Amino acid sequence: MSEPKTDWYFIVNPRAGSGKTMSEWVPAERKLQNLGIPFVTAMTDHKRHATQLAMEAAAEGYRHIVAVGGDGSLHEVLSGIADFCEYSGVDPAEFYLGVIPIGSGNDWIKSLHVPHDPEKVIKLIHKRSFAQMDLVKVKTAEGRCAWMANCGGTGFDSHVCSRVNAQKEQGMRGKSIYLNALLHTIKNLSTIKLKLVADGKTIYEGPCYSVALGNGPYSGSGMRQVPLADPHDGILDYMVVPKISLGKMLPNVPRLFNGTIYESGAVISGRCRSLQIMPLDAASADIIELDGEIDGKLPLSIEMDGRKINVIKG
Repeated sequence: MSEPKTDWYFIVNPRAGSGKTMSEWVPAERKLQNLGIPFVTAMTDHKRHATQLAMEAAAEGYRHIVAVGGDGSLHEVLSGIADFCEYSGVDPAEFYLGVIPIGSGNDWIKSLHVPHDPEKVIKLIHKRSFAQMDLVKVKTAEGRCAWMANCGGTGFDSHVCSRVNAQKEQGMRGKSIYLNALLHTIKNLSTIKLKLVADGKTIYEGPCYSVALGNGPYSGSGMRQVPLADPHDGILDYMVVPKISLGKMLPNVPRLFNGTIYESGAVISGRCRSLQIMPLDAASADIIELDGEIDGKLPLSIEMDGRKINVIKG
């Protein structure tokens, strides 16, 4: 393991933001040079490549690592840093994580008041404007350890993400694809039977439509399924949508965007430090999403790691 370096390490996803990354990244590079910020750049060329690059950068001594892209890019970079810390024993608090928001999905930055403007973000880097964010550890059915920066879930939450990602692969962009995916999934998804245990206590058992998990409040291009989530408080927020009629569900859709869904009486919400989600039958072993990326299947175990990492803030 190398000695810590002071250079910033930028991991660029050239496919983010409908392929507009380079047109925005080149001026950002000039801004870095003008401000005298030492940096190196690495380009991704396949899915999860950013995780590999972040792990290698961390092993080489880089402690300032930035994702250039969207929430998916950030998720991969955080995963690489956290995986490195897990096997090396290095404290995540040694690391400074940022994102140059160029992707189509940039929900993580909202809770940290980071502007959706690459040059303004670079000014924050230059000022060393950072806060500490909680690390959230996830274990999936495959026994693999994963990490969540912002939000995750299963049921229609994960199927919305799956549909959004499929639309992105078809070249579609914009906030409308999130609403389209949400409405389509609500109308077509069946319930799954789950048992949820929060901090050792069963909080729900039976059929439900969705479970949302939050270290931060925003997901799906501005939805707030867990509006009280705070990435600094050491607590995980959750929301369960039990089996209810479509007639009761649809009027509450606006509440997903205005931050009042927990007041609706149609959902079960709460806060905890650890949560287990277990399917009650084989058909309910649904897909899960973390930061908008499909990342395995149920059962799922998620906990506040107790450690923190420095993240850029506005």
